[in-house]
Amino acid sequence: MGSGIAQVAASAGCGVVVLEADRTALDRGMAAIRKSLDKFVDKGALDAKARDATIARLTATTDVADLARCDLVIEAVVENMAVKKELFRALDGLLAPHAIICSNTSSLCVVEMAAATKRPANVAGLHFFNPVPLMKLVEVVKTIVTSQATIDALFAFARRLGKTAILAQDTPGFIVNRLLVPYLLYAIRMYEAGLASREDIDEGMKLGCGHPMGPLTLLDFVGLDTTYYIAEIMFDEFKDPLMAPPPLLKRLVLAGRLGRKSGHGFYDYT
Repeated sequence: MGSGIAQVAASAGCGVVVLEADRTALDRGMAAIRKSLDKFVDKGALDAKARDATIARLTATTDVADLARCDLVIEAVVENMAVKKELFRALDGLLAPHAIICSNTSSLCVVEMAAATKRPANVAGLHFFNPVPLMKLVEVVKTIVTSQATIDALFAFARRLGKTAILAQDTPGFIVNRLLVPYLLYAIRMYEAGLASREDIDEGMKLGCGHPMGPLTLLDFVGLDTTYYIAEIMFDEFKDPLMAPPPLLKRLVLAGRLGRKSGHGFYDYT
């Protein structure tokens, strides 16, 4: 997600500082950006000159102090509130007073992150979708203390990136995942109960509802651990049984079958 966000911002003409926890992760992220841009060149959607200009706008670092001059910081670290709050505190003491801090979280409480700063009006969610260079939607997440000026700035930023922004309130799942996750979990329950094969569930939703991929394939693409984590947060907030992670999902995660990234989820990718 981080490399995708950096890529689209640099492609839109922004100077971008890419921060990672260590050099290995940083090199991997920068390589992912170059590989993605090369694909656009190969497909004729981007010329080599534009690719090189995009790469030139990227500055890679492992030192958070190098973010000091940024007007907007988008956090895409691990989905752990303690880690995010620690980063937000550091950013708050580093950035200029006008700077905006955003989280790309898909499920955590944004106002709790904002409370770790002295600029809560300048904090919001900015939730991109994977893969970022292709997906057109961005959820701008407004907390109860986010200023309208911050929201307006983020909508303008999304337009600059060529994205369509929608406004969501600061509740678990926001708009898309609030609707999507219960659907995905119910597909697991259908498969778990033996009501249909995984292939027929996926084919049914593709051909019957026009979805680009079926729910079990989508779960493998997103990551079963990611979905499990989001479902736990949503269930903890709402206590809605439809949002509770099914036993099969928990067991797949415990077995390390996380989807495409691990080589095996509901389907085998080895």
